[in-house]
Amino acid sequence: MEKLDRYDIQILTELQADARLTNAELAQRVGLSAAPCWRRVRALEEAGYIKGYHAEIDRHRIGLGVLAFVRLDADRNTGERTREMEEAIRKIPEIVSCHYISGAGTFELQVVSRDLDTFSEFARKVLINLPNVKDIHTSFSLSHLAKA
Repeated sequence: MEKLDRYDIQILTELQADARLTNAELAQRVGLSAAPCWRRVRALEEAGYIKGYHAEIDRHRIGLGVLAFVRLDADRNTGERTREMEEAIRKIPEIVSCHYISGAGTFELQVVSRDLDTFSEFARKVLINLPNVKDIHTSFSLSHLAKA
């Protein structure tokens, strides 16, 4: 796939809003019959436009009341030191996403925790002791604005 047309874009939009749509429902919403819609979805997957399908978990319902955004400042930003940080970060289940960022800091992490005490212990025992970490800066989510 070199270029996306309006049907491809509609398919991506509909699946992003609700990935549990059946092929028949998706086809109806985008104005295609079922077979061409199915072929387009498979082509979008194979071309890497669709990376996967995920469940959105309510973190509060599973006991994770704290969502923190943590900026890690590296001591040194060399290729090898950065790769060491990346590998260590990948192994930590409390980190639900990680972005290599521009500007101040090296990585921006999204971290979940049961409560503030648990997060505090995690930050002091795990985050600050990651390889090559010079400093950490944390902001806490106070609420989440869901997209309509």
